[in-house]
Amino acid sequence: MTDTTPTSDLTSRRLLSLDTLRGFDMFWIIGGDALFRKLAEVTDWRWADAVAGQLEHVPWAGLRAYDMIFPLFMFLAGVAIPYAFASRRQRGATRRDLLVKVLWRAMILVVLGLICNRILKLDFSNFRFASVLGQIGLAYLFASLIVLYAGSFRARFVWLMGLLVGYAVVQLFVPVPGVGAGVLTPGGIINGYIDRMLLPGRLYGTVDGVQVFDPEGLLCIVSATGITLMGTLAGSVLRDGKGGGTRKAVTLAVAGMVSLGIGLAVAPWYPPIKAAWTTTFNLQAGGISLMLLAGFYLVIDVWQINRWTFFFRVIGLNAITIYMAPRIIDFPHAADFLFGGVAPLVGVYAALILIAGSIGLKWLFLWFLYRHKVFLRV
Repeated sequence: MTDTTPTSDLTSRRLLSLDTLRGFDMFWIIGGDALFRKLAEVTDWRWADAVAGQLEHVPWAGLRAYDMIFPLFMFLAGVAIPYAFASRRQRGATRRDLLVKVLWRAMILVVLGLICNRILKLDFSNFRFASVLGQIGLAYLFASLIVLYAGSFRARFVWLMGLLVGYAVVQLFVPVPGVGAGVLTPGGIINGYIDRMLLPGRLYGTVDGVQVFDPEGLLCIVSATGITLMGTLAGSVLRDGKGGGTRKAVTLAVAGMVSLGIGLAVAPWYPPIKAAWTTTFNLQAGGISLMLLAGFYLVIDVWQINRWTFFFRVIGLNAITIYMAPRIIDFPHAADFLFGGVAPLVGVYAALILIAGSIGLKWLFLWFLYRHKVFLRV
């Protein structure tokens, strides 16, 4: 199959691959994970067991497919930044206008993160201030500021290298009082020390019942800026008017293999740890994200094999909405109300029917919003 799409079309139109990959990413946290784990449980299918084995977070060090959901989302947020800035520039926005928009988006995400963590319960003594959406918002803010003020692609690449190397130096060589330097354990890593010193409220990560770190803590936000910035570089490659779509996809794939290769080579001495966002985690997760984007872009936007993408695009276009909605709407209860009478008729597969029903209701909710052009884009 050859690349027949004009380069001008590829650089000016909305990337279907970006929305599709974001939707594919979100599918796993709106029920896809539970569906495949249950499938492995009720069948003897080896492939289902293999998939289910990848749908659990590693306890600390290592990387499984399930650990990719969060960094892939942040990477894709970075990919969208050059497109969003270019679109607003074409409509006459100044750099100050872009800065105001970026600050507003970051603030909304931080506030939504606090709401997701149930700040409205007003139980501040047990409240967790760090959040997934807060980390996305602040990393998006820092990456956007670099894009706005660093200027060139090369300057942003230098910033990325500085973040990755600087973060590794901090984790490996800055000593923690009473522990030492380079102790990459939940209780000994410098991320936890800084969180315990500076982050108010409850911390997510515990050791023997003691709160010692937060996977969305202060240093993690700094490190997560790296993978978001990596996404902005990928977005700039895709927006570049030079070269065809196939060449761009190959460029991203090669860059991904290099990043992943470096991360794997260093891992025996400096492991990937999602809860601490080590540099090796950024390199490995960023490398995989680059390769995933390259594949989706090539198939969907270059070869235009895209009829299958609608299911995922509906999810991807309202990713923040569906992240928050289950905290307000009880989709499993609704699925049980609608399908609870039919599900037992299929015996051991009853739970699969209910999980699939819950996913279907979430998708129909998003489809309704899609049809009415209602999108929570922050």
